[in-house]
Amino acid sequence: MPSPTTSPVTAPPPPRAETPSRQRAVAWEEARSRAHRAARPAPPYHVPVHDAAGLTLAGDLLALSPHPAFDTAAMDGYAVSGPPPWSIRGTARAGTAWQGVLGPGECVRISTGSLVPPGAHAVVPREVATSAGGQVFGAAPSEGGHIRRTGEDATAGDCLAPAGTRVGPALVGLAAAAGHDTVPVRPRPRVAVLVTGDELDRSGVPGPGRVRDALGPLLPSLVAELGGGTTAVRHVPDHPYGGLAREIDAHGEADVLAVTGSTSVGTTDQLRRLLADGGARMVVDTVACRPGHPMLLAELPSHRWVVGLPGNPYAALVAARTLLGPLLAGLSGRALPRLPRVPVHGRAEVAPGRTCLVPVSWSDDGCRIAAGHRAAFLRGAAVGDALAAIGPGWTDGGPAPVLLPRV
Repeated sequence: MPSPTTSPVTAPPPPRAETPSRQRAVAWEEARSRAHRAARPAPPYHVPVHDAAGLTLAGDLLALSPHPAFDTAAMDGYAVSGPPPWSIRGTARAGTAWQGVLGPGECVRISTGSLVPPGAHAVVPREVATSAGGQVFGAAPSEGGHIRRTGEDATAGDCLAPAGTRVGPALVGLAAAAGHDTVPVRPRPRVAVLVTGDELDRSGVPGPGRVRDALGPLLPSLVAELGGGTTAVRHVPDHPYGGLAREIDAHGEADVLAVTGSTSVGTTDQLRRLLADGGARMVVDTVACRPGHPMLLAELPSHRWVVGLPGNPYAALVAARTLLGPLLAGLSGRALPRLPRVPVHGRAEVAPGRTCLVPVSWSDDGCRIAAGHRAAFLRGAAVGDALAAIGPGWTDGGPAPVLLPRV
């Protein structure tokens, strides 16, 4: 991890009249790929299973023993041996094995999850059997009926989940069921959010010439959805000049600095000049998409990352899903997810050579473009289910890659 004392950026003089040179805008798919490839996963460590949710496996999760560990009854009923009728010899309960061996024409009462006794060849469900006078009557079951055999789900040493899997509730339960008390994971990348702009209000309805900040509240939950953790949210005015550089230096504990606004080439946009003067390595300098075109990704000399997001809320959301999500996946050791291609219905304006990112809602025939997705308006994204990346040549109903939540 980078040292908190490292100061990779210092406040440069006010911007000169010329602007930093730009590379040619990167294609949207390539931008995602570059952001993921550039990241180096953090070193692994072990956590208790119940603390692993939301983290990423740093090693394969292996079965420590067969699963099931013994022949198990899959139904309440009778464990039987041979053809009917069967004489009842006892009872087997979950956690309490019946001590004995069944011979032909014998059975024991048994509950789901109990150890099937030696000699039993099947379990007859209670609802299809009758009992009277210490005997059980019913149709002869097939060999192994309603028995889960030892190792049927996994044998000792089997890989239950590969390294790079994000740990969710089911994986927590799987690890516990497999006998693990701890699991190897990679730490959650730490993200400091720096929201720039003199025009932003943080409460109430903004007045003339003012704008309510949407990104300060939006980004921490998005960072969490993408697998990171927010260490701070700071609001940085455009004036006096140099405030952004000081804030970047101040958050040395963060692996990633997400800067909103200040990514373009206006007179108050400082980020590109700061990165150039600070010796940062530009990985992505603008992306051929709408909205979010001015987004950027750079690595500081301290090996921390800066993700530049536009100031408009929907454009910033698109940029975060394009660069921040893949970067956090790479830092966590997760693969870059392949995006499903789904039929997209509706109208969208796609400029030549650019990808248009639109919110979509699921429908019976694929998905449909949700209304309300101009660069500064979040209504479509708020009510939609995903984002579709529509490229040149797309027509209504044609397939397009879809960015699912958490991708």
